[in-house]
Amino acid sequence: MGPDRDRRLPAGADHAVIELSGPTAPYEQVRSRLAEQIADGRLAVGTKLPSVRKLAEDLGLAPNTVARAYRELEEAGLVQTRGRNGTVVSANGDRIQEQLREAAQTYSQLARGLGVSTDEAVAAVRVALAD
Repeated sequence: MGPDRDRRLPAGADHAVIELSGPTAPYEQVRSRLAEQIADGRLAVGTKLPSVRKLAEDLGLAPNTVARAYRELEEAGLVQTRGRNGTVVSANGDRIQEQLREAAQTYSQLARGLGVSTDEAVAAVRVALAD
């Protein structure tokens, strides 16, 4: 494949496209797609992820690109790196997702109480996340 072609992420049930020429850095696309798959259960706790080298090869990316994505997932508590035994989805991801759902529920109740529309509430979250 040429450098401007898209690559597919082979993890889980989703084969999301990595856009090499898109506005989002490839490592961030890998990180966010894996985080999404962990959050929605497509990658269950204990699932072993491909090695950094294997995923980098499959996607036509530099190993450092995939390593950075894995590092950030580990810092977020979504995966654990077990040295030569590989990287697996962490049980922490479930706890993090539960906390996130609880916070979202609290926020949605507050927004409704204030009479804020769904679009306004979502826009406020986007602004807060961008800070």
